[in-house]
Amino acid sequence: MKSITIVATVVMLFSCTNNSQQVRDFLADKNLPIGVAKKAFHVYKDSGRITSKLYTPLMLDFSNREEHPYSEFPKGIRIVNFEKNGIDSVTITGDYALSYAKTEVSEIIGNVVILNHSEDKKLETEQMYWDQKTKYFFSEKPFLLITKTDTIKGTGFESKEDLSKWVSKKISGQITTNEEE
Repeated sequence: MKSITIVATVVMLFSCTNNSQQVRDFLADKNLPIGVAKKAFHVYKDSGRITSKLYTPLMLDFSNREEHPYSEFPKGIRIVNFEKNGIDSVTITGDYALSYAKTEVSEIIGNVVILNHSEDKKLETEQMYWDQKTKYFFSEKPFLLITKTDTIKGTGFESKEDLSKWVSKKISGQITTNEEE
């Protein structure tokens, strides 16, 4: 009886011929992620220096998609980018995010807040696109930008990742300018 059980188990194990590509294709066909991470904390480094940290309660890895591999963050995301001097300079948070691997563009949705700690600037909106290659933000949604001297409301926003230079389509609010500039 024991040997029959062992033989049946061995036959069953060797009868499975799926390779990893077949499993990835199956998961892609069923629109299932290839990986799931809970309470993820990821540190990005460049030349041994920490450049950013990512925190998320849940990450779904869809890198098995041939055309558009992506990662999904259905329970929100928090990214902290660091300047060369190691000071945490920009924090990006949102309720939901998608990050596309091939284009390096991310879409952040719901209660999006971008803080530049060193320049004391804060941007709030409901949707933001982030081009990580060019380090650039853009949105067509209403926004609120708060600086040390100004509070600006508008619709349509583009800026550098650190909020240092920005362009808006429709704005309202009080803006302080220096006539010498």
